[in-house]
Amino acid sequence: MKPETPYTLNDLIAVMAALRNPDGGCPWDLEQDFKSIAPYTIEEAYEVADAIDRGDINDLREELGDLLLQPIYHAQMASESGLFDIHGVIHDITAKMIARHPHVFGDATAHSAADVNAIWDDKKSQEKQNYNSALDGVSQNLPSLLRASKLTKKAAKVGFEWPDIHGALDKLEEEIKEMREALESKTKSDQAEELGDILFVLANLGRMLEINPEEALRQCNNKFERRFRGLESELQSQSLNLKDASLAQMEQEWVKQKQKERG
Repeated sequence: MKPETPYTLNDLIAVMAALRNPDGGCPWDLEQDFKSIAPYTIEEAYEVADAIDRGDINDLREELGDLLLQPIYHAQMASESGLFDIHGVIHDITAKMIARHPHVFGDATAHSAADVNAIWDDKKSQEKQNYNSALDGVSQNLPSLLRASKLTKKAAKVGFEWPDIHGALDKLEEEIKEMREALESKTKSDQAEELGDILFVLANLGRMLEINPEEALRQCNNKFERRFRGLESELQSQSLNLKDASLAQMEQEWVKQKQKERG
């Protein structure tokens, strides 16, 4: 594809520097710091995933641009304090990718994705030999389901793991039983704790199945929204207000939406 403009990565870096220039820059951008921009960084990553889910290539191009701006934004703020700049960031990630792919850039061999994962984990362990816990390296700021999956993956690597998937399912049934007991006789805080236990086991179950629990829930949210909007549309076509429809009517339309998707 021929680019629509001749702009380059260096042009984008220059634009960001101009926005942060105290002499004539953008007042909003000048007020930002790492913490205030971090939520936008997370949001842009999810918007990229959303564009991919919708199969909207034009939107994906735009969202990738928004996401690309984020590391440049953070690096610009860091450079203003003399910490690092975007060129240092690019150097570090390039060096890391080369070091962690000796089967491409060195003499190692890998014939499958499993071989690559083993090499990757070995390289990571060599890079981080000084650690206090097997759980080190899992960010506190990850979405909770994803963090649970990563924590249990770390624990599993040192042997803290059920022998098979049935152990996780048994644990889930145990936690559901404890939730039933909490609903009968315990406080809201006890119920919240039991709900957390259930979610944690589900995240662990997803990891054992090699399914990202955060992604699975995101897809389920999208499915729920799609079907519920279809339900609303069908009821409106029958001149029924959603609030006036009975639960039986809504359930009937819900089943129809499921059947439509399944063909």
